[in-house]
Amino acid sequence: MRALLVEDEELLRLQLADSLRTAGYTVDEAPDGREALYLGREYSYDVGVMDLGLPEIDGIQVIQTLRDEDKHFPILILTARGHWQERVAGLEAGGDDYLVKPFHTEELLARLNALVRRSAGFSSPTIKAGSIALDTSAQRVTVDGAELELTSFEYKVLEYLMLHPDQVVSKTVLTEHIYEQDCDRDSNVIEVFIGRLRRKFETVAQLKPIETLRGRGYRFVAPDESR
Repeated sequence: MRALLVEDEELLRLQLADSLRTAGYTVDEAPDGREALYLGREYSYDVGVMDLGLPEIDGIQVIQTLRDEDKHFPILILTARGHWQERVAGLEAGGDDYLVKPFHTEELLARLNALVRRSAGFSSPTIKAGSIALDTSAQRVTVDGAELELTSFEYKVLEYLMLHPDQVVSKTVLTEHIYEQDCDRDSNVIEVFIGRLRRKFETVAQLKPIETLRGRGYRFVAPDESR
């Protein structure tokens, strides 16, 4: 999952970015509202973390502008402001949830995880598709109760596909959502990850839940629905 992290306090931003990456997120960082607006317009995100008290452009204005431009990824508001009216203003501008500083990183990660799930239409932390179960909290995948051993990138690819079932997802989109902004991206590596996932599903349970649509991308289909 790709996250936009907007925080002007450098130490806090670096700490949060490290925590998000450890939790499996691909993270783009912005120290002010102007950079946040540029990144939000330029790239596709699964979730955002937005401080309200930003230099250049206020966080509320950033959120409002992104929503006006049909950028609908869920946004968690961070604020040190004590007045409830400002938190309400952030939510009314288009924010989806908020945390007041100081906060526990574990709570932030849990809230982000919930926002990503709900935006994809899932209320439970465990996404089930036939005999396949993907626990987004533990980042664990099982097939008929047996754990499927995956690398971090294999998990990221599978998680994104399972959060978008029956949708055609291109290699470009997958690449954007699992690699950092400044990484040397090679979309051909996606084919390698897909190939590994297929072999593991076939070896463990003779399943073929990932379809290839030539020239278009990949589609995850629940095992009991796949052909």
